[in-house]
Amino acid sequence: MINFRRIMVSIIAALTSIMTIIGVAGCGSSSASEDPTDVTFMLYWTPDTNHIGVYVAQNLGYYKDAGLNVNIVAVSQTGGETAVDTGVADFALSTMTILSQYDAKTHGDLKMVMQVQQKPSSIWCALKSNASIKSPKDFDGKTFATAGSSESDAVVKRMIQNDGGKGVFDKVTAGTNTFQTLTSGRADFGGFYATWEGVQAQLHGPALNCFTEPDYGIPGNADSIGVITSEKMIKNHPQTVKKFVQATQKGYQYAYDHPDDASEILVKEAPDANLELDMVKKSMHTIIDGDYWGDANKIADGTFTIGTVDTTQTQRYFDFLSDTSDTYVDANGNKLKEAPKAADMSTNEFVKQ
Repeated sequence: MINFRRIMVSIIAALTSIMTIIGVAGCGSSSASEDPTDVTFMLYWTPDTNHIGVYVAQNLGYYKDAGLNVNIVAVSQTGGETAVDTGVADFALSTMTILSQYDAKTHGDLKMVMQVQQKPSSIWCALKSNASIKSPKDFDGKTFATAGSSESDAVVKRMIQNDGGKGVFDKVTAGTNTFQTLTSGRADFGGFYATWEGVQAQLHGPALNCFTEPDYGIPGNADSIGVITSEKMIKNHPQTVKKFVQATQKGYQYAYDHPDDASEILVKEAPDANLELDMVKKSMHTIIDGDYWGDANKIADGTFTIGTVDTTQTQRYFDFLSDTSDTYVDANGNKLKEAPKAADMSTNEFVKQ
């Protein structure tokens, strides 16, 4: 582009004033002539298929074509939400549920600008070898390998009750490996994600007996994974937000259309994660076959766009948590009287329909 502009300058110098104006206008309208805009994207956890669209967009040049220089960084100890809220990162992967809890405590100026996952992938499982657990009501009196959140307690309790149980169970902190907590006998059941740990269990064990939230009356979408940014970023740099969101959309759409190729890109672009290619491919096919990014038929016929934020299902889940747990508390630990509003912390204005 630099050489082209130099040639244009020479030509314009020899032309009439009218041609000069046309030439200058033509060059001035091209964003490709501008220096790329640096932005930072923070991971939600270690790289996996939830992040795959970002790595695809980076590898295939979608960000470069949009005039962006994207730096993908590991999640900070304080989390992507704090990093975005304080300006350490411009974008991050998060969920609407985490965003709602963060907002309740801090009144942060964060918004989800693109939602990847459209249905819950959480599964609640016991070892298949544990013959005493055949459905959630059998979790009664057993030990739950928990991360310690009141949110997961509320979900497990409601699933047990909807299956005819009392909803009473013991708890032990799972640590970093819930599989190990179960196989060691320290706990009887725990929470996993069907699109990742569920795939890992299918490929390498241990064999699990799992139950999904919708089958046992948990409303809405608990796992509304997507891209967040700050309202300050939206206000001051709306074109950068638009470019990032739409390039990222292209990355996820490519992964949906070419799951095996996208899996290879993720493994290549995130070498430090030591990802197993077969597992990544199986995870992607699980996502597609399970309609986790949206109804496959609607995506195919264009009636649904990957990346669209769905506030209806997230609000249903927020309301459930507000009614049944102490998930939503302010900075002083006081429970909020009402659930946060999903519509207030999200927007579809940057998603290309």
